[in-house]
Amino acid sequence: MHKNEAVLNELLVELFNDILEIEQNAIRNGGISDLSITEVHTIEAIGMYTARTMSEVAADLRITVGTLTTAINKLIKKGYVERKRIEEDRRVVLIQLTKQGKVAYRVHEKFHRDLIKTTIEGLDETEEGILMTSLDKLNKFFKEKYNLTSKEH
Repeated sequence: MHKNEAVLNELLVELFNDILEIEQNAIRNGGISDLSITEVHTIEAIGMYTARTMSEVAADLRITVGTLTTAINKLIKKGYVERKRIEEDRRVVLIQLTKQGKVAYRVHEKFHRDLIKTTIEGLDETEEGILMTSLDKLNKFFKEKYNLTSKEH
């Protein structure tokens, strides 16, 4: 591995690991101590305002409905999510955040706002543009290389 490749590899691995650790700490410091990062990302996928089907959320998370069911059961027990069936078709299961789930969502959302603010702090417009272009190229490369479908945000 060339020197630049080794440095880039180290930076990417360290950045990925640090963001996960910082995210977990931010959530705990926000008063949410009983959720894992995976559970927080499930809450994020459910969203704040409308009930969603299990299939929709599972697709967004790129997991099976069975895997999501296990996660949702835990989140229901913890009081973050509620499940209901629609009267027109009892087979359709909708999930939505409880008040407590919405608080967790907002804590996580604030983490991301702070992360972006800190990331671009001190950069001029040109540098911001270069950073966004570089990250976009990197993101597209990994999606193509590893056959990942694009996730809309």
